[in-house]
Amino acid sequence: MDHEVTVSGHALLGESLEERPVTIVVKSGIITHIEDDPHPGDNWIIPAFFNAHTHLGDSVAMDTFTDGDLVSLVTPPDGLKHRLLALASRDDTISGMRSSIQAMVRSGTAGCADFREGGINGTRMLQEAGKSLIPELIILGREGGELVADGLGVSSVRDVPHLERVVSEARNNNKLIAFHAGEKDPDDIDSALSFNPDLLIHCTHATRVQLRRCADEGIPIAVCPRSNWALGVAGSTTEPPLHDMIDLGCRVFIGTDNVMFIQPDMFAEMAFAHYVYRVPPAMLIRAAIEGSLLGKNSFFIRKGVPARFFVMNPGTSNMRFSLDHLSTIVKRGSSASILKKIFILES
Repeated sequence: MDHEVTVSGHALLGESLEERPVTIVVKSGIITHIEDDPHPGDNWIIPAFFNAHTHLGDSVAMDTFTDGDLVSLVTPPDGLKHRLLALASRDDTISGMRSSIQAMVRSGTAGCADFREGGINGTRMLQEAGKSLIPELIILGREGGELVADGLGVSSVRDVPHLERVVSEARNNNKLIAFHAGEKDPDDIDSALSFNPDLLIHCTHATRVQLRRCADEGIPIAVCPRSNWALGVAGSTTEPPLHDMIDLGCRVFIGTDNVMFIQPDMFAEMAFAHYVYRVPPAMLIRAAIEGSLLGKNSFFIRKGVPARFFVMNPGTSNMRFSLDHLSTIVKRGSSASILKKIFILES
């Protein structure tokens, strides 16, 4: 008999995140019914998050003493993180990545897009680490790792020799193409855009002209506000220019970036972006989910798709007094408030 799960509560449905009292039926991992329910109880049903930019390999260098700028800390090939990764054993690297994936899942994340260093061996390690832990793991490799990964993750157009050939080979193999761009200045954004990428990371210092091009060409941007501040590349509420992105119609995703500095917790990322940048809660929740469009299935809750949602029980905390559920999810949500997760792993 096929396994069936039934959940009732106030759900955020579809890409509009319409809040409705419903009962959701999941059968064999697929949402088969969403029925209005006049008595759904107090639970909140939230689409799972998709972390649109991670560096999970950095887990083995978590919170090491750092005193430097972006180049000295994370820029290949000689940044501090790369030296520490080279010294780490295979077992420790895999164990660190598994632990960070488990932390993401506990806090409501069912997928991520990871930039993975280390060539083919690095990609293989992450594939091993993520096995049977998370429903959607998109690996963006480099240094040859893209050949056995889901796509190519370019640190910057400044850093990769023979970039045209590397991107062309990835395209010919139907791989996703993603670039770090605009993290420390806007000078590498136009070159990245010339490759028609599937995703840009950061755009911390993007101009309105560059952002308008991203919007017009439908190129999504994964922003990582906490990382930008931690690495000293953001110094104001216009870095990254989130309000310009929103005003111009850019598709914005949220990521947490390097585990070396930042815990891969999407609740914390949304809260930071809300308080520092004053982005409305509904936009942040959508950005925390919409990166799932990079993968096989969107995480937005609708009939006929794989189940990727979690249930919060506000009755166990002061959240039960909320007058605005979306605001409370962004400002007060945490792994402790999650009652259960309906993340069905594909066979």
